[in-house]
Amino acid sequence: MHTLDYVAIVIYMLIVATIGTALGFFVKNISDYFKGGSTIPWYVGGISNFMGLFSTFVFVAYAGIAYEHGLVALTIIWCAVPATLIGGLIFAKKWRRAGIVSPVEFMEERFSSPVRQVFSWGGIFFRVLDNMVRLYAIGVFISTATPLSLNLAIFLAGIIVVFYTVVGGLWAVVLTDVVQFFVLIAATLILVPLSLRAVGGFGSLTSQLPDHFTLFHGPKGNGFYLLVYYLMFTIKNNGNWSFIQRFYSVKDESSGRKMGILTAVMFFVFPIFFFIPAIASAQLFPNLANNEMAYVTIALELLPSGIMGLMLAAMFAATMSSLDSEYNVIASVITSDIYKRYLRPQATEKEMMRMGRVATLIVGSLVIVGALYVEKLGGAFEASKLFTGLFAIPLVIPVIFGVLVRKANATGALLSLVLGVLTGIILNFLPGVSWEMATFLTIVVCLLSFLGSSYWSKRSVENTEKVNAFFTKLDTPIAEQDKPAIDIGFQRVLLILFMMSLAAVGILFLFMGFPSVAEYSGQLAMGAGGACLLVCLGLYFFLPPRSARV
Repeated sequence: MHTLDYVAIVIYMLIVATIGTALGFFVKNISDYFKGGSTIPWYVGGISNFMGLFSTFVFVAYAGIAYEHGLVALTIIWCAVPATLIGGLIFAKKWRRAGIVSPVEFMEERFSSPVRQVFSWGGIFFRVLDNMVRLYAIGVFISTATPLSLNLAIFLAGIIVVFYTVVGGLWAVVLTDVVQFFVLIAATLILVPLSLRAVGGFGSLTSQLPDHFTLFHGPKGNGFYLLVYYLMFTIKNNGNWSFIQRFYSVKDESSGRKMGILTAVMFFVFPIFFFIPAIASAQLFPNLANNEMAYVTIALELLPSGIMGLMLAAMFAATMSSLDSEYNVIASVITSDIYKRYLRPQATEKEMMRMGRVATLIVGSLVIVGALYVEKLGGAFEASKLFTGLFAIPLVIPVIFGVLVRKANATGALLSLVLGVLTGIILNFLPGVSWEMATFLTIVVCLLSFLGSSYWSKRSVENTEKVNAFFTKLDTPIAEQDKPAIDIGFQRVLLILFMMSLAAVGILFLFMGFPSVAEYSGQLAMGAGGACLLVCLGLYFFLPPRSARV
């Protein structure tokens, strides 16, 4: 990388930091900080959902699969399509009607106070592990493209995410997610035509594909593996705290449903473009020592100065969008489910806000330290699989089935967690047992433990009444008068801030593309910059008036 690349990265980081700092002035209470006052527009939430489930993990782990095995990488990542559709069509209305501020708050009302605490602490533990992998992935990408060591790259990336999440809360998260979506799409789409040109065009790429580069090739393409992976991801995703948070942060049930559908559509379409460079890399660089370097290798080869910096900024964008969502929602659990519930029941709004920011800082620091050790676990993809099989399934099944099945009880929730973790530990470390078999059996054990509790363990009359009241709330649509009013002045500020950020990104693309305007890559970069500015111009005509409420 060259000086111009580093300039692009620094400017982009300043844009992100500005968004967080500016929105910090408008976040007045804990509801604003952790769920945006339930006024997040569905289309903004959909983009934020997409970016929150996305990270450089895609451009490292999944790109490595595409490099080695081809189109099966698409088959694997498309597991997000049915998962997000199920979330939007089945769970969205339930989470919105639950009236919660944290994704495990409902577990006391649904099960018991001890269950809420166990799943709060257990969920925090797993989310820290999961985010260690994401931060490690961006560290790998940065350290490959720059002179920075892996550890220093992880540290710097982690500090940046923590800073703007601490200051701006959920509104900073979703607004930066939208800006970063445009950066990610623009930068990656620049690399697609460059990759196709390098291999002689799309026809040449497809004609030279090895016969085994199919949608179902390799050990990750067999039917049982895909069945388990899809099932695992559907369970994990619909119990994902940041995914749940988006659903109770929109105005009503209809908004949640549209948000889930939009996320599914985006996950179906965009990965097609993301994996073209990785597959082209297999033809251009057939002997890479590390398959996970396929994407960054072709980017370094084809992108000129300045544009490579924007690509790296896009990778930052992808991972920051997933990490900031996670930091915010984990902090909401620490603040609402642990601090206020047990340590300071009489905590004021100001004290809760302060604790929320402190919790975000602590979580971010733990993730940074943990990411330094992910390499010892076999890399991003293997570490993610291991953590999910061991902890995600046992922690999530009582959460998502707890809002679907009325009869299951607290005993089943705790037993499902304990037996699930023990089963995962034994099977994942037992010689001769594949990951997919271990994960499938863990799912079966968790479901039998949880659902079986309704037959051999009975609730008290008082508890039964409490659970019935909870399900009555989930079945009752939100009344029109209970839907939050969105302040027009705040809407104007958000849209203006977004337009200014997107305009800055557009100017950045134009500036970085100009030195290489004679080259195809420079022309693509300037075209991307022009497109960003046109979007800003179009948004100007949608600015709401200065008064009234909607």
